Amino acid sequence: MLDDKDLEKEEGQEQAPAEQQEETTPAAKKEEEKQEETAPAAEEESEETTEEAAPVAEAEDEDAEDESEEEEEEEEEEEEEEPVVAETAHDDFDWSADRRSGLAYSEAQRKELTSQYEETLTSVLENEIVKGKVTAISDGDVVLDIGFKSDGLVPTSEFRDTPDLAPGDQIDVYVEQQEDARGQLVLSRRKAKLLRAWENIVDSYENGTVIKGTVISKTKGGLIVDCSGLETFLPGSQIDIKPIIDYDSYVGKTMEFKVVKINEQIKNAVVSHKALIESDLAEQREAIIASLEKGQVLEGLVKNITDFGAFLDLGGVDGLLYITDISWGRISHPSEVLSLNQKINVVVLDFDENKKRISLGLKQLQPHPWEVLSAEVEEGSVVKGKIVNIEDYGAFLEIQPGVEGLIHVSEVSWSNQPINAREYFKLNQEYDAKIVTIDREDRKMSLSIKQLSKDPWSEIENNFPEGSRHTGEVKNLTPYGVFVELEEGIGGMIHISDLSWTKRFSHPSEFTKVGENIDIMILEIDKDNRKLSLGHKQLEENPWDTFENVFPVGSYHEGTIVRRDDRGAIVQMPYGLEAFAPIKHIRKEDGQLAEVDETLTVKVIEFNRDDKRILVSHLRYLDDIRREAKDEVRKEKQEERKQTRQAVKKQQSTVEKSTLGDLDVFSQLKDQLEDNDDTDNKSDDDK
Repeated sequence: MLDDKDLEKEEGQEQAPAEQQEETTPAAKKEEEKQEETAPAAEEESEETTEEAAPVAEAEDEDAEDESEEEEEEEEEEEEEEPVVAETAHDDFDWSADRRSGLAYSEAQRKELTSQYEETLTSVLENEIVKGKVTAISDGDVVLDIGFKSDGLVPTSEFRDTPDLAPGDQIDVYVEQQEDARGQLVLSRRKAKLLRAWENIVDSYENGTVIKGTVISKTKGGLIVDCSGLETFLPGSQIDIKPIIDYDSYVGKTMEFKVVKINEQIKNAVVSHKALIESDLAEQREAIIASLEKGQVLEGLVKNITDFGAFLDLGGVDGLLYITDISWGRISHPSEVLSLNQKINVVVLDFDENKKRISLGLKQLQPHPWEVLSAEVEEGSVVKGKIVNIEDYGAFLEIQPGVEGLIHVSEVSWSNQPINAREYFKLNQEYDAKIVTIDREDRKMSLSIKQLSKDPWSEIENNFPEGSRHTGEVKNLTPYGVFVELEEGIGGMIHISDLSWTKRFSHPSEFTKVGENIDIMILEIDKDNRKLSLGHKQLEENPWDTFENVFPVGSYHEGTIVRRDDRGAIVQMPYGLEAFAPIKHIRKEDGQLAEVDETLTVKVIEFNRDDKRILVSHLRYLDDIRREAKDEVRKEKQEERKQTRQAVKKQQSTVEKSTLGDLDVFSQLKDQLEDNDDTDNKSDDDK
């Protein structure tokens, strides 16, 4: 079948002889006229000799008729222009002979045939996935027929996953371009695989379908899975229902997954293998929970151990075994009793069908230790155990697993000295104790350590009579006193005011330290309350009996400031005595306050023997000095005036009658002396 280009070529060839004919000479034209006369006969012969080609298309006949009419018109024009035509040897050539094997079509036939041809082709759009048939395989390309007007080429490198590819196989490909710059159909199998893979992932996410993938590598927190060419993330928690430690063992494995999360923008997804396992176990879990009963004994596999308990796999459903339900005795961690993958029998304590929670117990399979406790364990008996728990009020001693007793802080020592249980006791430390009380019904028992020895307070008057002197160890310091232990279980307190006769301490730590030995005197015994009142200063004679004579009120002494605050200062006086000076009484002559370690002269302004208090003042001392100085100046002036009067009288008695002028001089001198006397008297009165 000839296409439009071939038809145009043939028509061009037909027109070429006509143009050449117009350019022939008159002789040739005459020859053509003879041929025209014989033309009808020749055409008839042609029709007779071509009976086998009778079914020629009508379009070709019409073209021939049109050509014949055109030739006749041309001949008439030529006859009018050139009446004489020269004859040539080629005038009888049939110029339509080249169309003997072709067919001519009308425009309508041509459109109809084109439409029929296009209907045989597949409608292909760019950026879509279509099916392609392998027609040929070369070294570098695979030829695919997708039913389009041309075949497409895909590099063989995109078929590495199908080494058995052969002609005739159907392959999904992605149409990138219908025609490139060379008019070639551009296809891609790699993009088709990725799009199909993403469609499968989205379908799995939306509809819960299962996809397959191969674990290709390990990454932080999980694994990387290749799902049909698209990499996805498998978190470590989604690999299996039990915790996975060795991720490397999964690399290279092909597994089934469900998509649990997708990101459309970056075409990323999170898959889960655990979801498949859980869905498979869902029916089994429902059946197990439906058949559960409190008190039912089940076999479980320890799958995980935490600080608060252990999780057990009961055959498709998990249960929690709390640490308090593992053993009747106290344990600090479940790993002390259980280990991973250990099979144990447990009892169902409680379960919640809605929340799918099951509480299990292990110790409940054994009788309570209090129920089988020996009858020999009774009040007054001595038991041995280890410390399993320590509280502020005491410690719990476990005499056998599940049987504990409390050692209260008051039962640790006969001494009344406060005991810090957390400092005194240590976990797992062993002690002997005496049972004070026991209640088998309430499963309680109180123990005592101090009752293992004799009560030293029973003979306190004989061993530590009042007024006796002893040496003890400082055990504790408080803001109000010092606690001293004289012997095991016997101790007392020295009040801070009984540490020294002369010094006042703001805290006992200024006088002694814990662990030091100190001499004391027994001041008072309170046997009922088990208290001793102790003193340290009483070991020496009371110096205040003599201080009253040494530091009378109004006496002056040298003192050194040892402490100072907003209220005043403590002044160290001779003989180790400490006095107090109010803040305004330590102001110096220049108006500044005296500093610590500065030595001043002070005046005793108050002395209280009973309260053992002495007040001193540097300001009063300065006032006394100023007053004495003024008195001395006054005495000197009075003596000077006395001498002047005596001199005047002596002069008056030795001098005879003076002139009036002399008398005036003496009169002025007398008035001046009298004025001076009045001024001095007035000044003294003001002072």
